[in-house]
Amino acid sequence: MRAIVTGVAGFIGSHLADRLVARGANVTGIDSFTHFYGREQKEANLTNLRQHREFQLIETSIQDAPWASLLANATHVFHLAAQAGVRGSWGGEFSLYTACNIEATQTLLEACASHATRIKRVVYASSSSVYGDEVDIPMREDARPDPISPYGVTKLAAEHLCHLYWTNHAVPTVSLRYFTVYGPRQRPDMAFHRFLRSMHAGQPITLYGDGEQTRDFTYVDDAVSATIEAADHGIPGQVYNIGGGAKVSMNHVIDLMSRRTQRTPTVRRETPQKGDMRDTFADISRARSELKFAPSVTLEQGIGAEYEWLLRSPSLS
Repeated sequence: MRAIVTGVAGFIGSHLADRLVARGANVTGIDSFTHFYGREQKEANLTNLRQHREFQLIETSIQDAPWASLLANATHVFHLAAQAGVRGSWGGEFSLYTACNIEATQTLLEACASHATRIKRVVYASSSSVYGDEVDIPMREDARPDPISPYGVTKLAAEHLCHLYWTNHAVPTVSLRYFTVYGPRQRPDMAFHRFLRSMHAGQPITLYGDGEQTRDFTYVDDAVSATIEAADHGIPGQVYNIGGGAKVSMNHVIDLMSRRTQRTPTVRRETPQKGDMRDTFADISRARSELKFAPSVTLEQGIGAEYEWLLRSPSLS
């Protein structure tokens, strides 16, 4: 495999590239090091990769990348680069989301169209945010998407681009709808990262809503396994849910974290934020059948692994 991974310095992208290199792939990583969070964490994410001759990093935006040369020998493309975050996608920031999530995806797919006969898969990282609150639980891929955040709108638009480049240009795209991925290297704005840091420091945590809202949490190693299986076995043009296999309330998450950190937090409850979905839970039967995907890490195990990673972080106070 000669793979291109966009967003390689990010949370999931760095884990994916680590796994690909470990199994013998040649990996070219693309990352523009946006200012969404500190560069130092992204550089730390790349520590293992920089030790491998099979890995090279190109610092560039997708729109400015030299795709003609990058794709000349590529067999697989993993498109994980995106502007993340539901709550930040409103208002004046929306143009950043359209540039990073829609325009960048179109640029990449247009470049891949010239190499469609040789590229085996283009795997796109979508999100459960495309579903919204009006679909049945568990969420099935054939449900009508109805996102309730601008972020979700941009991820769905990129899914549509993937499908039309498959149907019109034979670019072998596969889209994965990740459900709340967590684990070591998680972005500092994400709830698990914030909660565990605050608990460790004896500080209060802020929870939006009553805590009975639920999520299907997916450990990062399971998400990476599904992503690689999609590259190997995913059906072009298909969409797959990638979830952890359980519907869990935020109150239960806090209880598990309290047990792991041996600290009982003060919880400040705020009103739900615009764009936050009430519940998510993935029907992963399609991924089980076609990708042989089976989540293997329990939530308790995954929370423990993320906390251990945070304890090793030099920035943890």
